[in-house]
Amino acid sequence: MPSAPARSNTSTPAARTMAGTLAVFMERRTLIMMALGFAAGLPYLLIFDTLSAWLRQEGLSLQVIGFFSLATLVSAFKFLWAPIIDRTQVPVLTTWLGHRRSWMLLCQSILVIGLLLIAGQNPTSSLGTMAALAVLVSFWSATQDIVIDAWRIEVADSSRQGAMAAAYQWGYRLATITAGAAPLLLAESLGWNFSYGVMAILMGTSVLATLGAPREAQHSVRETSVAGVPRRPAGDAFEWVARLVVLGMGALILGSGLTANASLLSAMTAGIGLGGWGEAIVAAWRSPFGVWYQLLGVIAGFVVIIAAVLPLPGRRTLPGTYLSAALGDPLRNFFARYGRSASLMLALVCVYRLSDFVLNIMNPFYLDLGFTLVEVAEVRKIFGVVATMVGVFAGGYVVARIGLLRALLIGAFGGPLSNLMFLWLATRGHDVWALFAAIGVDNALSGFGATCLIAYMSSLTTEGFTATQYALFSSLYALPGRLVASQSGRIVEAAAKSAEAGGPLSGLRSLFTNLPQESFASALEKSGVSPAALASGYATFFAYSCAIGLFAVVLTFAVQRVSVPPPAGADV
Repeated sequence: MPSAPARSNTSTPAARTMAGTLAVFMERRTLIMMALGFAAGLPYLLIFDTLSAWLRQEGLSLQVIGFFSLATLVSAFKFLWAPIIDRTQVPVLTTWLGHRRSWMLLCQSILVIGLLLIAGQNPTSSLGTMAALAVLVSFWSATQDIVIDAWRIEVADSSRQGAMAAAYQWGYRLATITAGAAPLLLAESLGWNFSYGVMAILMGTSVLATLGAPREAQHSVRETSVAGVPRRPAGDAFEWVARLVVLGMGALILGSGLTANASLLSAMTAGIGLGGWGEAIVAAWRSPFGVWYQLLGVIAGFVVIIAAVLPLPGRRTLPGTYLSAALGDPLRNFFARYGRSASLMLALVCVYRLSDFVLNIMNPFYLDLGFTLVEVAEVRKIFGVVATMVGVFAGGYVVARIGLLRALLIGAFGGPLSNLMFLWLATRGHDVWALFAAIGVDNALSGFGATCLIAYMSSLTTEGFTATQYALFSSLYALPGRLVASQSGRIVEAAAKSAEAGGPLSGLRSLFTNLPQESFASALEKSGVSPAALASGYATFFAYSCAIGLFAVVLTFAVQRVSVPPPAGADV
């Protein structure tokens, strides 16, 4: 297999003036990236969030609506079919548009058709058809994400990846605002069918971005050598089916673990007559030790996937040879290029945003502080979005100006520091200006760090494996956070009870003796503790979230020490 050039994640761009750095954001590919980010965010939110409002208005139960949300489960394991994107050309279109843009056009065409078909459905009479279409749109939306990420990486050098990541996030967030508000406003006066028809047309405009996008550098397709592998038409067909079934089962187990939702897994086991197993899994994941069962599910899913793609012992077959190369070569390539540093880099990817992911109890925190829903909405959903977009831009600018690894270190410090702002907010109670300050700092630093992480993960890929490697990194980076976040509420309540009972945390109560009367006013009713004790519980949680964010700081320093350009020709 010929060696492909690797991207260096250590290069620092030549010194640029401020004007030169800002000019990167006005380049054609950066502006196109914003439009493609919009195209990526629009269908995802239309299926994941907005569709639930339509279904609820039609009188469907929350249980049915919950199953529809599982349509987005496919994005958790998109790395499984990313090798197809790397290795397969789209007939005719690839010659015309190039490898990545041809796949983009295919995905966008199917997404437009899928949304138009959804627009023509009636949930009360064609629920099954609508569910199938939701899964179709979700699958091709995830596929479009794979392709757009690969194009972004291959069309720009590492010094521009910060700006490209920032542009992508700007477009994506504009799409979430559009898909979250416009369909509801249109549906109010013109109906849901018309509303989704308009969204399909809006999705169709993404084709213009694809046609206007510059063509990526020549894509190198990694061919799998099957010379000498015996051909057995009937046996190969049976083996393909068996392996794909096992692969699908592994993906379902893995995705259920990653999303902490065993509903689909339970439904599948019930469908094959093992309903008792499914009920036991759901009960286990909802137990006090649920996070460990979810982790076990993730591990089991990976084990099943690996078993599905490994060659048969002592026997070469076409399905085994192809699958083991398609899914195994990108990982072997990564470890071959970075050697002993590879594990450290993967660990950094996994924990870099851990302190952000555990903050999944913020709305209860704001309400317990005494803020109204209107206050939270105005500060978090309007001002917070602006602060995030400022942080995203700052991240792209700093990466372009001072280099990726130094920007990455700044972003690593941002996570713990922003969480300390919420500890400070807990001591202030119902103070709107303090809420503005805490959310503004947190969202800006979170946007900055996200941009740096996207640029860093992009720098770790190599040509020929871009789509597969980045899809794997983007699946892994959220794994620890999703598992640890399930314990956030328990940490708050356990710390509050300890403070109330005179335990080691009781000394924190003195920090909250002068809070406004409305702050934590319902603590006794909701948690069975005094307001000062519940405030102490939140303070302990934010200190804990800050502490786990320090792992990213330590790992970033360690990666900076070991990061060197991969040796020339290091490949599999």
